[in-house]
Amino acid sequence: MMTRVFVYGTLKKGQPNYHRMFNNINGRAEFLASACTTQKYPLVIAGTYNIPFLLNIPGQGHRVHGEIYKVDEQMLKFLDDFESVPTMYQRTLVKLEVKEWLGQTEGEERTSPGCITEAFVYSTTTYKPDWPSLPSYESYDSYGDHGLQYVTREARD
Repeated sequence: MMTRVFVYGTLKKGQPNYHRMFNNINGRAEFLASACTTQKYPLVIAGTYNIPFLLNIPGQGHRVHGEIYKVDEQMLKFLDDFESVPTMYQRTLVKLEVKEWLGQTEGEERTSPGCITEAFVYSTTTYKPDWPSLPSYESYDSYGDHGLQYVTREARD
């Protein structure tokens, strides 16, 4: 059983945790599409380790850009653990507008740009009171000019 997951932070291509999506010990993941949320959400960088959080406050912030992956049950379980569900993040369904569909899976119809699809996203309702007033981004990059580079788990004390 494969599940679609929308990633917007450190698990995206070129970001610090991307490698975890393709470590077979964690399970299987396959890139399907680039997409953005149909609704606006605040995507903020917060906490001691500069972690990107999608605050579950529809209508605020920006339409958030990210990537849709298809993952197996083992990878989904790994991601739930990695994202500290349900305390730090909660996994909820989100509506997405497809930008570019690359998934080639048999039996899976190719979706044209502009189509709306759904996937799970790791967003949070358990944020600190000041987080909604932090700067919000439409596309996360750990190495961006905000200077808030993500602190990898390996580098934390």
